[in-house]
Amino acid sequence: MTVIACVRHGITDWNVTGKAQGWTDIPLNEEGREQARRLAERLATEEWDAIISSDLGRARETAEIIAARLGIAANVMLEPELREMNCGQIEGTTEEERIARWGKEWWKVDLGREQPVQIMVRGETAIRRLADVHQGKRIIAVSHGGLIGYALKRLIPEVPTEEKLHNTSVTLLKFHPEGIACNLYNCAAHLSP
Repeated sequence: MTVIACVRHGITDWNVTGKAQGWTDIPLNEEGREQARRLAERLATEEWDAIISSDLGRARETAEIIAARLGIAANVMLEPELREMNCGQIEGTTEEERIARWGKEWWKVDLGREQPVQIMVRGETAIRRLADVHQGKRIIAVSHGGLIGYALKRLIPEVPTEEKLHNTSVTLLKFHPEGIACNLYNCAAHLSP
């Protein structure tokens, strides 16, 4: 059985202010680093074979913090296909700024954004490829809320995935010959006091 822990990166200043990040390379803030350290402590109670990350800094830094705690720091592999959805012209803007620039239905305007079906296919393909390449292993894949959220809609359609993914949340996918099981979704218990 192959297990993939899909992890959303730690929080950034743009997450706090509600700005769309997309492919803009925003670093973790100090709270995000602390979230990653707490997640690393949680994951250290289990055996993991590898850690793979989006190549964007906020995910990469989250992965590096986890990998250092797990003793696999030299083995963080970067996978550009795990990048967040490309948000085009809305990157760096808040909802209020989008409404001011493009109107209340700004999402209907062609602003160069990667479309949901594109991100679903890219995310599903990337995660399935990781499962194929690392058969029988336990893998941590650090990515982004949009990519993970859309990919999960295709990977585990029977699981309600409407809840927005928390920063450093873990969603556990178990790949069996008969399909994918998910008995842990969007869990951020490590952030509780």
